[in-house]
Amino acid sequence: MIKLSDLGNRLKEARKAKGYTLDDLQAITKIQKRYLAGIENEDYSMMPGSFYVRAFIKQYAEAVGLDAQEMLSLYRENESSEQMKEEEIQRSAPQLSQKAGFMKSGRMNEVLPKIIAALFIIVILAVVIFLYKHQANSQKSDEVETSDEITVDKHKQDESKTEEKKGEDGKDADSKEDADKPNEPEEEPEEEPAPEQTLTQGAINGETTSFTLENADTFNLSVKVKDGGESWIGVTNQNGEELLPKGARVVKNGEEAELDLTNQQSARIRVGRTQFTEILVNGQPLAYPNDGITQNIVIEYKK
Repeated sequence: MIKLSDLGNRLKEARKAKGYTLDDLQAITKIQKRYLAGIENEDYSMMPGSFYVRAFIKQYAEAVGLDAQEMLSLYRENESSEQMKEEEIQRSAPQLSQKAGFMKSGRMNEVLPKIIAALFIIVILAVVIFLYKHQANSQKSDEVETSDEITVDKHKQDESKTEEKKGEDGKDADSKEDADKPNEPEEEPEEEPAPEQTLTQGAINGETTSFTLENADTFNLSVKVKDGGESWIGVTNQNGEELLPKGARVVKNGEEAELDLTNQQSARIRVGRTQFTEILVNGQPLAYPNDGITQNIVIEYKK
């Protein structure tokens, strides 16, 4: 009987007898060289499937002058033997696992009663220790409370006598001081100064700078063009409504717009030429954050 491993050896010997290399055989059969080497080594793991394995073995055998059907029979015998080995392994694995499970279960049955007994003893000891400590603490607490009551009662008696004596001495001293002390006018409480107005610069985003007006009862805005120039001025509230009497426009040199914005939540001032434009908030000059010619000033009024 031919050994299973003779399939690859017979194909390889026939190839060498023909004087072919694997490269030559690849050119003849159009089968990739790595598949041809796999057939010779009987390693079919890199091949797409058993159909291709049989087709490649048939082509290989025909190219080297061997009987293709005989080579395929050898392959099928080899494949059947491998399958039988795998099935045997699969059948024996559950048996081994079951046997190991039985052994483990037997050991657990031996150990489990001992574990339960040990846990029972530990629980009993813990209960005894807890009751002993609880009783000892209760006795100690009763002794401390009795001692505290005696000390407190004695302390209260001493304090009562001291307070009575102080009361009598205090009454005499107060009477004497009241007689000797001239009538003094009552001092009036000082009024706390009102917090000063603050105009705080916030975030800068491109041409827009945010300010916050706080501690101010009013929000009076004054925009004035000076130094011989002119500037585009626009003032809107939080709703985008224009607040300048004549609307946003070019303001000439010397012109001044005064607005009472106390009832507004915020104001946005669009300044076309900052070098000619002065902004006052409740008489306090507003400093531009940078030298930009065109800027937007947004003032939030926190009442």
